[in-house]
Amino acid sequence: MHLPRAIWAEPRPPDAPPRGRRDWVFVGLVVVLAVVEFAARPSLRGHPLALLVTVGLAPTLLWRRSRPLLALAAAFVVSGLVAALAPEVPDTYVMIYVLVLPYALFRWGSGREMVAGLALMAANLAVSVAVDRLSLTDAFGGAAILCTALALGAALRFRVKARTRELEQVRLVERERLARDLHDTVAHHFSAIVIRAQAGLAVAPVQPEAPMEALRIIETEATRALGEMRTIVRVLRRDEAAELAPNPGVADLPGLADHPGPPVAITVEGDLRELPTAVGAALYRLAQESVTNARRHARHASRIEVQLHADDQVVRLTVRDDGEMAGAASPGFGVLGMIERAELLGGECHAGPDGQRGWVVSAVLPRSGR
Repeated sequence: MHLPRAIWAEPRPPDAPPRGRRDWVFVGLVVVLAVVEFAARPSLRGHPLALLVTVGLAPTLLWRRSRPLLALAAAFVVSGLVAALAPEVPDTYVMIYVLVLPYALFRWGSGREMVAGLALMAANLAVSVAVDRLSLTDAFGGAAILCTALALGAALRFRVKARTRELEQVRLVERERLARDLHDTVAHHFSAIVIRAQAGLAVAPVQPEAPMEALRIIETEATRALGEMRTIVRVLRRDEAAELAPNPGVADLPGLADHPGPPVAITVEGDLRELPTAVGAALYRLAQESVTNARRHARHASRIEVQLHADDQVVRLTVRDDGEMAGAASPGFGVLGMIERAELLGGECHAGPDGQRGWVVSAVLPRSGR
């Protein structure tokens, strides 16, 4: 009961590409092939209606993504009428292009449109059998071909949908990691605030100036904590216990070289003092993920370079290796997580092949982390 209802309520995919030059080229190619077939097949020369139908329905391909049910209905209703009113008119071989329309219906249509399209296609086959245009065996064969086209469209549709859900999960996980970093950082600042306040109260009777010093330190720590919270206030987090130790930052980058694998050369240029904790932690995480990916996937790598350059406005991170990448050069979930982390802090991150050999990750983050 739930599956038919879910199919009926299925919305259209939101990412249908607009009509482009390739679509017009496709339609033009269908028209040219139809004319060539009409001229080359003697059995068609006495039936100009076959050419007219083949060429006349070709523009339906232009609306196969934006109006998939309308395009399919036009093609199958017209071909059904021709089968009923002029059964002696043969089909052209080029008419096989109409299989693109069922595929497009199940790839880009809504659930209601898919159900209506199925009814139209079944009616078309029934008419062809009723007027003896198709034998029952041929009708079953045609239904199998149509089902193949439908299955391909549905498979790609739900594969893309599953991929989208996975990407959203990656983004959510990265936001949660950033939120945990914020949680730990703020907990560290407020622990310092509490300790200084308690110390100021304890020594106030013997050192009257101690409360003023404590207040100055509390003001500094509170300002930093508020800055960190404003930086990534939009991220969600899970309820986890706070870690009172500070998060790793750019000062911890040399620790990336302490693991087995290709040697890691780390170069730091520019002034990294007063760098917000969120930015420092993000730079460390980006470098850590990049180095880990290089160790796992870069075959025969002899060196990994980590370069960090800071100026007055931004901090640039570049991680490259000289290995051979295994598999296709497409971004995995780790890379997508790095991109998400950089964008949450107002920066950007890119990853891809480095010329003929190796892989490079480059990230640019604003010093303010906003």
